[in-house]
Amino acid sequence: MVYWFLFMIAMVFSDQLTKWLAVIKLKGEGSFPLWEGVFHFTYVENTGSAFGMLKDHRWVFMSMSVILIVGLLAFFIWFYKSLSPLMRCACSMIIAGGIGNMIDRVLVGYVVDFFDFTLIDFAVFNVADSFVCIGAGLFVLWFIIDSVKEYRQKKNAIQSSDNSATDKEENTEQ
Repeated sequence: MVYWFLFMIAMVFSDQLTKWLAVIKLKGEGSFPLWEGVFHFTYVENTGSAFGMLKDHRWVFMSMSVILIVGLLAFFIWFYKSLSPLMRCACSMIIAGGIGNMIDRVLVGYVVDFFDFTLIDFAVFNVADSFVCIGAGLFVLWFIIDSVKEYRQKKNAIQSSDNSATDKEENTEQ
């Protein structure tokens, strides 16, 4: 479990480092195109949640975030031994992303966003948002893999019971 907490700390650190660099290099500079018309670095102070949702509802969102972060952390600790590595990774990424953005909300009242995919006119976001989304994607992947495993186990159990019944019929006929 220690390694997963170190992983979370490293993710929070990388998020905070990139936000600090964005403040130093991008604040007041407008948009810096890395690939013109496709991907830019654009400094934004986001007072909402991920991708700007719930804008200007800081306390409502902070309360929900704390409840979700603490709840997911409790789930992670409580069920740690029974979680697959994929699920541990998903939980760790979501927790770290939530903590990274919570640090900004508590310290400065907004979250620093700077990744700007101008090609698809997507909301400006940051490393913590990426961790939350990737973690959620890993959770969905885990759910799909687990569902397929469960389906295969049920299918094999049915086939085994059918084969077993067929074997018994053949033995009684002889």
